[in-house]
Amino acid sequence: MLAPIAIAAAYFGGWPFICAFGVAAIIMLWEWTTLVFGEAEPRALVPGTGALVVAAGLVGESDAAAALATVALGAVFAAGAVAAWPPRRRRTVHSPAWSAAGVIYAGTALLGPALLRADPALGLAAVVYLFAIVWATDIFAYVVGRAVGGPLLWPALSPKKTWAGAVAGLGGGVAAGTLVAYASAGTAPLVAGVLALILSVMAQGGDLVESAVKRQFGVKDASHLIPGHGGVMDRLDGFLVAALAAVLIGSLHRGIAAPALGLLVW
Repeated sequence: MLAPIAIAAAYFGGWPFICAFGVAAIIMLWEWTTLVFGEAEPRALVPGTGALVVAAGLVGESDAAAALATVALGAVFAAGAVAAWPPRRRRTVHSPAWSAAGVIYAGTALLGPALLRADPALGLAAVVYLFAIVWATDIFAYVVGRAVGGPLLWPALSPKKTWAGAVAGLGGGVAAGTLVAYASAGTAPLVAGVLALILSVMAQGGDLVESAVKRQFGVKDASHLIPGHGGVMDRLDGFLVAALAAVLIGSLHRGIAAPALGLLVW
């Protein structure tokens, strides 16, 4: 359901892309606060949503530093509001910290993809590269894991993920990412493959992190917004961590102003 929206938003770029991922980030924050408090908690949701909206506007105006600072400030305000006015219904005494983490988590889902796509020359190629890696990782891990079974990857966090599926996911992610990067940006296959391997590992790690959060609060899905597939968090958990890793790699290579160039051109 989300793939056509994501592809269309990536193709058009600019404000359509920022708005699409901004809405996704706000929904994820709502899902997170529902997990933490058992219901949508305004004390955490209002300052967090405000920060995400402002951050979206700032990243749209190419002010990445101010957008990052805004998300951090929103996390502080969300934690402070929950600490100062404790909700009557909450699932953990550490709710202020969980509230701040939710804003940062949702902010990552917005800023990572937006910073990659902002590059007018290679932004689309970088985002499609990321899509290919994450989606192929998920598909191969699911299909092979279901077909082969075998030892579980991390039983304490996920009762279904297997080592066979994880290895197959890595293979699928590397193959898909290498093909896309070479076809769209001419990236050397060896470089594209190594980076795809790293990003595939990060995507699977993001999936496990979200599983740990859900296990902490005793729920199976973040929400029921997508019939049969849970919530937006359940669909973007691996993608947002891989996107963050891609931005960090590209920024370390070519600077924060050109993460897509730094990711694909070596």
